[in-house]
Amino acid sequence: MTILTDTPVAGIDDQPNNNNKYMVALDVDGTLVDHDGHMTEAVRSAAQAVVASGHDVMIATGRSLNATLPIIEKIGLEQGYAVCCNGGVTLRLDPSLDKGYEIIHKATFDPAPALKALRERLPNAKYALEDEDGNFLSTERFQDASFGVESIGVDFQTMLDATAVRVVVFSSENTSEEFNEAIRHIGLSGVTYSVGWTAWLDIAAEGVTKASALEVLRHKLGTDLANTVAVGDGRNDIEMLTWAGRGVAMGQAPDEVIAVADEVTASVLDDGAAQVLRSLL
Repeated sequence: MTILTDTPVAGIDDQPNNNNKYMVALDVDGTLVDHDGHMTEAVRSAAQAVVASGHDVMIATGRSLNATLPIIEKIGLEQGYAVCCNGGVTLRLDPSLDKGYEIIHKATFDPAPALKALRERLPNAKYALEDEDGNFLSTERFQDASFGVESIGVDFQTMLDATAVRVVVFSSENTSEEFNEAIRHIGLSGVTYSVGWTAWLDIAAEGVTKASALEVLRHKLGTDLANTVAVGDGRNDIEMLTWAGRGVAMGQAPDEVIAVADEVTASVLDDGAAQVLRSLL
């Protein structure tokens, strides 16, 4: 691992190169925007410049669709792809479409086994679920900016009966370390999960991550693995940073995220993403 330089990092070629452009996957929270949701002019202008240069720039975020669209607009993305819900939803962007996008893939799963196990261990946690129609169902009117829509308060049984794209669990009574311990004790199976900065858990279908969705897009675009770049700061970015030919961790990332990265840039407060993006120009 190195500190960020302006020299592109070579990777391992896995197929004939049909596309000399970079495929650039960008996390949102803690990468493009700070934890108050603010994107600086330095980051915005650098992202817009990379988009304008013709590289295949795409958002890869845990946010749901409606919370991702404003970020897509801010960095000037009109064509290409975006990955939402930690790989659970993939969009194709096209200004000729009525909404400017279409959903080309959605990975759903039965949330009941995970929800039952978690509630037994974490009875006071808050639970939210994005269903296959894009609605958010929640206990205790649980709401977060990453949902992108107003959640609908329901009873727990209604959540158990739903088909999910994304499940979120939050506990204000626990630290992230205690949350990790609870999850290890439960032994979640049949799903993919990641713990956030706080006692926050994101759950997706088994095998679904940002990296799994990006790999599908990489083959669609015909991009060599050597020409893939990913930037992120969270535990839900670990697979993506490992996957990329050039995986860059933000400076404030946890140790386990930094450990898998090829490079470390400055923190989100010091416009670390802008440094990475400028290195591609």
